[in-house]
Amino acid sequence: MTANESFAGTVPAALISAPGSGQGKSLVTAALARLHRNAGRRVRVFKFGPDYLDPMVLERASGAPVYQLQPWMTGEAECRWRLAEAATQADLILVEGAMGLFDGTPSSADLAVLAGIPAIPVIDAWGMAQTFGAVALGLARYRDDLTVGEVIANRVASPRHGDLLAKGLPADLTLLGAVPRHEAMTLPERHLGLVQAGELDDLDQRLDQAAAVLAEAGLDRLPAPVAFNAPRPTPPPRLLDGKRIGVARDAAFAFLYPANLDLLRDLGAELRFFSPLADTTLPAVDALWLPGGYPELHGATLAANTALREAIRAHHEAGKPILAECGGLMSCLETLVDGDGEHHQGFGLLPGTARLTRKLQGLGMHALRLGDQELRGHTFHHAALENAAAAQLFSEKQSGTGGEPVFVKNGLVASFFHGYFPSSPTLVAAILEGRFPPPR
Repeated sequence: MTANESFAGTVPAALISAPGSGQGKSLVTAALARLHRNAGRRVRVFKFGPDYLDPMVLERASGAPVYQLQPWMTGEAECRWRLAEAATQADLILVEGAMGLFDGTPSSADLAVLAGIPAIPVIDAWGMAQTFGAVALGLARYRDDLTVGEVIANRVASPRHGDLLAKGLPADLTLLGAVPRHEAMTLPERHLGLVQAGELDDLDQRLDQAAAVLAEAGLDRLPAPVAFNAPRPTPPPRLLDGKRIGVARDAAFAFLYPANLDLLRDLGAELRFFSPLADTTLPAVDALWLPGGYPELHGATLAANTALREAIRAHHEAGKPILAECGGLMSCLETLVDGDGEHHQGFGLLPGTARLTRKLQGLGMHALRLGDQELRGHTFHHAALENAAAAQLFSEKQSGTGGEPVFVKNGLVASFFHGYFPSSPTLVAAILEGRFPPPR
C-alpha cells in the first residue's frame, strides 16, 4: 500500500433525516435499503451517531454491515474514507441521521455537508396540509451549505392528502414520495429504542412489506450521484498481537460496533465469542469484553448460569483484564434489579446494585481521557447504581458536566460509558492488556 493510495467512486447517496425524533426516518431508511436491495442493487447504509439498535435493522435490510459516522466520535477523516470505500463497492449509499436534521454538535446536517451528500428529510405529515411546505422550506433554507432538494411525507392519510402536500411545496422542492399510514411502517420498541433485530422472527417479511409500501408511493427513484474520494487510513500498530479476547455476544450482550471488532482484529487480537446466557465455560482467552445490551431482560437466566458466573469470577480473581460497558457493568455488580423489581444475582465482581429505572439516567457524547489519550464514545442508560464503591475515574461529557463513573479493580474496567475503539487504539489496547490506567 502506498502513501497516496485512496478510495474513490461516484454513487447515488443521501442522508435520510427529519425535523425531529419520531418522524419515522429509521424504518423509511430501512425500507429504502430493502427496496433497492430487492431490485438487485448493492446497498450500503451508515448510521449517524452512536446507536446499536437501528444498525441491526439496517444491516438486515441492506445485507451489509452498518458502520457509525459522527465527526466528533469517529473523526472527520474516518467519515470520509468509510463513505469513499463504500462508493467503490455499492450502487447506493444511505445514511440515517439522528434526532432532527440540525440537532446536536455536530449534527446530521454537519455530516451531510462534510461528505457532500444531500439530505432528504422525512416529515410526519399527519394532521398537516399546506403547513407541510413551510416545514420543508425551513429545513431546506436553514443552512446555505446544505443541499435539500427532496422531502418524504410520512403517515399520509390519502392520495388527495399527498397531492395537497406536493402542491404546497415551493417550486425548487420535490416530494419524493408520500408514504401512507400502514402497519408495515412500524416496528416494536422498548426503553432503549427498537427491539433487537434478532428478536423479530418476521423481520425480513416486515422489511419486504415496508419496501413494497415505499415502491407503491414512488420512492424507488435513486438520489443524485455523489463523488467520494479519501485516502486509505494508516493501519494501527499491532498492539494486541497474539492476544485472545473473549467477546460476550448474545441477546443480553449485543451492543457491538463493527468498527470496534475490526479494530481489535487490526491490532492483532483473536476474537472468541461466547454467550453468558447459554455457555457454561469461557473460551481460553487472555481478556474479556462484556459489551452493553439488555441483561436486565435476562436476569434470571444469567443468575441461573452459575458455572459461567464462576468462570468469569475466576478470570477476574486471576487479575486478567475485563472491559465491561453499560450492561456489562450492570452484570458485574452483586445484584441486578430488573424493570419489574425482581432481584437477580450478578457476577459479583463489584459491590452494589444496578437498578433499572423508568427515567433516563445518562445520555450524551463522552470521552475517557488519560494524558494525551482520548477514547471517545457515548452514554445512554436507564439504570442507576446503589451502594457502589467509589469510582477511580470519570468520563467527561463533550459539552456540559457530569461524567460517568469508571470502576477499576484487579484488571476490570467497568462503566456505563460505551467507547468507540478506533478513536484511541492505544488506550483500548492498554485496557485489554491489563495496563489501565497506564502511567501518565
